[in-house]
Amino acid sequence: MGKTFELVDDRMASWLADQPVFFVATAPLSADGFVNCSPKGNRGEFAVVGPRSVAYLDQTGSGIETIAHLRENGRIVVMFCAFSGPPRIVRLHGTGRTILAESPEFDPLAKHFDCDFGVGVRSIIRVDLTRISDSCGFGVPLMTFDEHRPTMDQWSSRKGPDGIRQYWEHKNQYSIDQLRGLDVS
Repeated sequence: MGKTFELVDDRMASWLADQPVFFVATAPLSADGFVNCSPKGNRGEFAVVGPRSVAYLDQTGSGIETIAHLRENGRIVVMFCAFSGPPRIVRLHGTGRTILAESPEFDPLAKHFDCDFGVGVRSIIRVDLTRISDSCGFGVPLMTFDEHRPTMDQWSSRKGPDGIRQYWEHKNQYSIDQLRGLDVS
């Protein structure tokens, strides 16, 4: 039933872009560390940047698990599910890197996204793919999509750039496993 693919072709890229939500999972190397799985809204915030490379905008959040895990070991999987239309799940396994706004890689990579960058964008996560696969998705429920929540953009706009930076200093320097997250000073 499931297949593996050598690359993300145009058809798959279009399907991925059409999904309103995706999930990102990472884990620390420590056996007693916490596995992290985060839902991500997709308002043009996910992009296929090459046949074996994808990226997404990393919004400011209360945790820093993904960035901390990527700093430690790079392992990541991005999963998409079809909640409408034909059933399908796509998993994109790979090695991830965090690209911060001050990095020379940021602006060229940012051109791949079809959305406005709000003040809450913390970084771009780039994933070089090592395994591309799909599966049936027969167990995924059919659900209707109403709209994306405006809450994240409203919250980060109210804080402004200085407030977001202060938030990073207080909430995003270490993961729940005490792994290093953002270097903010």
